[in-house]
Amino acid sequence: MLRDELKDFLADKADDMKAEDIVTLNVADKSSVTDYMIICTGTSKRHVTSIADNVAAEVKNIGLTPYGIDGEQEGEWVVLDMGDVMLHVMQEEHRNLYQLEKLWS
Repeated sequence: MLRDELKDFLADKADDMKAEDIVTLNVADKSSVTDYMIICTGTSKRHVTSIADNVAAEVKNIGLTPYGIDGEQEGEWVVLDMGDVMLHVMQEEHRNLYQLEKLWS
């Protein structure tokens, strides 16, 4: 799957799980770690975790393997690392605190 297709796929699957305020940032010229960051909000710890778990399951269903998933125990900020694209699922208070959009744009 191409990088842009993966980016769209991840955002679409997060949207399927009712993730809120989905933003995609192209950070290819600012980061050596990834090319795109998708940032979205979940309404509770359970919602954040279920968004990330569902997206990871959908990725596996199409034959891809995440490099890693971090933050599932806390459910406040879960990162799904797909290499070229990283999905950040955050509770609103953490999203406001860390302001990734401002940091990376």
